Amino acid sequence: MGAPVTHFQIVTKDPEKLAAFYTQLCGWTVNADNPLRYRELATNAGRGIDGGIWPAPPEAQGFVQLHFEVEDVAQKVTEATQLGAGVLVPPQTLPNGEQMAVLRDPDGIPFVLRSRPRA
Repeated sequence: MGAPVTHFQIVTKDPEKLAAFYTQLCGWTVNADNPLRYRELATNAGRGIDGGIWPAPPEAQGFVQLHFEVEDVAQKVTEATQLGAGVLVPPQTLPNGEQMAVLRDPDGIPFVLRSRPRA
């Protein structure tokens, strides 16, 4: 099985500005009604994927981060590191039961591996 891209995340120093930009440009809707004020982006296309906007750390430039759905996050982290990736956030379980880890590819670009919540 491949690892489909299931989510994108825009990391920026000015989340409000980019939320307004993409809302106006693309007709997306933004929902930030959550404790982290994470801006969930609904692309409203009926196809494709939805995403979110997250504040960048002070020292970082903005970037887009892809989220890949995999069966076994820990196994894929091991494979990725053997292929030259670095681990930024080791595998962990989120409150919704999802497993996730954040890595950097060999070129330094961050990406996320995640699995569906286990039943």
